[in-house]
Amino acid sequence: MIPSLVRFAVRRSLNDTRHIRVVKRRHATGLVADVYRQVERDFGMLAPPTALHSASPGTLAASWTILRETLLAQGVADRAAKEAVATGVSAANSCPYCADVHGMTLAAIPDAADPSALTSWARESATAAGASSPPGPAEQSPELIGVAVAFHYYNRVVNVFLRDSPFPTHVPESAKPKARKVLGGVLRRSVAGPRPGDSLDLLPPAPVPADLAWAAPNPAVATAFARAYAAVDAAGIRSVPARVRDLVHGRLSVWDGRPPGLSRSWVDEPVATLPAADQAAGRLALVVALASYQVDDGMVDEVKRAGADDATLVELAAWASLAAARRVGTWLAEARAAAA
Repeated sequence: MIPSLVRFAVRRSLNDTRHIRVVKRRHATGLVADVYRQVERDFGMLAPPTALHSASPGTLAASWTILRETLLAQGVADRAAKEAVATGVSAANSCPYCADVHGMTLAAIPDAADPSALTSWARESATAAGASSPPGPAEQSPELIGVAVAFHYYNRVVNVFLRDSPFPTHVPESAKPKARKVLGGVLRRSVAGPRPGDSLDLLPPAPVPADLAWAAPNPAVATAFARAYAAVDAAGIRSVPARVRDLVHGRLSVWDGRPPGLSRSWVDEPVATLPAADQAAGRLALVVALASYQVDDGMVDEVKRAGADDATLVELAAWASLAAARRVGTWLAEARAAAA
């Protein structure tokens, strides 16, 4: 009874999603319905960080595919190791929602090995200077790097669209310790994990790009990311002006993972180089990519006033988030190759 109530409460937290409307489960059709069914089957509930993408079905499928095939699916690394990486990355990216969810899941896994080495690796590898090969057997690296890249993506979109807590705003603070314990148990209910590869057919085939060399030893992970990358690239072409894409790629090409600054003044100069019509989108895309915790309501409202609907807003945030996550993947791949 209590787990069912906690699932219901977390589903209700979809009502707290910011800036966009999430497709309700009962109204979902087509690809959105297909993804929702898999999420509920394999994750135990309709997870808000995935469902928030529902205005853009292809982006929804992409976000789910990389999460499922890294964090959840059966593999060489166990679920506790993956949750430790998710928790560390989320802390590095100042994403309290994801740090809370995955920290409580990790705490609920029985007989888990000490996660501190993997959590520290994940935090330190958020910068190029701190990047190293994942601790543990080399055959686990594609899964662990995959989780890290997936959460560098997820943390950014969550920081834009969700509040700081996975629990609805009406849940009192006094009830949250018990709720965390129960929710952690619900989320880790299938520690063994679902069968790898079941999500891949949600997206069309795509070539594996060079920056996925780290995933090559694990075909399911490599295929998941290749298809997700292609889907989000297509979303970027639809929803992010070409000049904005060029600006973000240029900044990311020299970015080393360090925060750009305590204030948002760092974004003013590069955005000023854009045409006036693109500046709102450029500002949001750059801040999502480099410091998503600095996104505020005014920044998003400016993009909406420029004409962005829910699908455009989701696709802009998703494209910028994945562009940054792919950049992190490059230095993780280099560190893995150096250690081989």
